[in-house]
Amino acid sequence: MNITWTQEAIEGLGVRTDLKTALGIFGMGTTAGYKAAKRGDLPFPVLTIGRKYVVPVAGLLKALGIDADDKIPAA
Repeated sequence: MNITWTQEAIEGLGVRTDLKTALGIFGMGTTAGYKAAKRGDLPFPVLTIGRKYVVPVAGLLKALGIDADDKIPAA
């Protein structure tokens, strides 16, 4: 299933998301993305909690050039 990632959709993820979702937002494959996460080579912050990767949504928005405090203009 392909999702169109808008600012509203990304903010709807909540405070954090998993690495696979973050990679999908950036159009990256999981194999290369997990290797990049292990090296610390992703354009967004990735936290390691136990054996899981956790991505703060605010960091995703910042990497996309979106201020987390910006509001989506009404249509």
